[in-house]
Amino acid sequence: DKATDPSVPEENWECIQRFCDQVNADTEGPSLAPRLLAHKIQSPQEMEALHALTVLETCVNNCGERFHSEIAKFRFLNELIKVLSPKYYGTWASEKVKSRVTEVIFSWTVWFPQEVKIRDAYQMLKKQGIVKEDPKVPEDKILPPPSPRPQNSIFDTNEEKSKLLARLLKSSRSEDLQAANRLIKSMIREEQEKSAKVSRRVNTISEVSENVKRMDDLLENYKRQELSKSDQETLQNLFQRCEKLRPLLFRLASETVDDDEALAEILQANDKVTQALGQYRQVVASH
Repeated sequence: DKATDPSVPEENWECIQRFCDQVNADTEGPSLAPRLLAHKIQSPQEMEALHALTVLETCVNNCGERFHSEIAKFRFLNELIKVLSPKYYGTWASEKVKSRVTEVIFSWTVWFPQEVKIRDAYQMLKKQGIVKEDPKVPEDKILPPPSPRPQNSIFDTNEEKSKLLARLLKSSRSEDLQAANRLIKSMIREEQEKSAKVSRRVNTISEVSENVKRMDDLLENYKRQELSKSDQETLQNLFQRCEKLRPLLFRLASETVDDDEALAEILQANDKVTQALGQYRQVVASH
């Protein structure tokens, strides 16, 4: 009640932190807290609802995976949707509260991509026209780091940034929270770039293996007999594609100097391509 007191215009960060501590200390905390918060978010008093949304976001930041799994259930998501839906409280809830609820659900689709129910709930709101377009999350919005995170995440490996982030999130100054949000966004960008590189590497190596295998099979046949016109065209296309893959492998190798295992995979793939191209030239020349 103190953390969401509508008579106080500013957030009571001391009470909010104590509420989070209570959630973490009580074994039933993660399942009880979302129900209490849903009730406050549905309050007809705008300030009480807005304070409750701040408490909710702070809990997402500080209360771990058990809390995350509770807010990702339809039981809780439906309580948020009621604030937006004209069938329930959407007719009298203020635009400010509805806007914040939309931002919260949208930000969770970004931070918890593995939680299908959150994405489904948000897509349903868009399909029904309740949400017209994705909100632009303001700079001072507290966004929770995603959980669970992959191993070797930037949040875990960059100790200096992680410590700075933890310090900024504990602060009650709005400029520190803005700085925390900017830092989280930059760390997420790094994480996404890292993930994209891994994805590019895996896809390229997989394509190399597949193309080289098909080339080897066709070249073995070509050694024994004349190939059909369509097989000759396929072989030529595979040769051209493998030639294009070589510079791509070199570029991937230059991006992967700090990962010995990945670098070894790339160099191995490069050897396969080089041998396949050499074999192609030899067999075609003999014909």
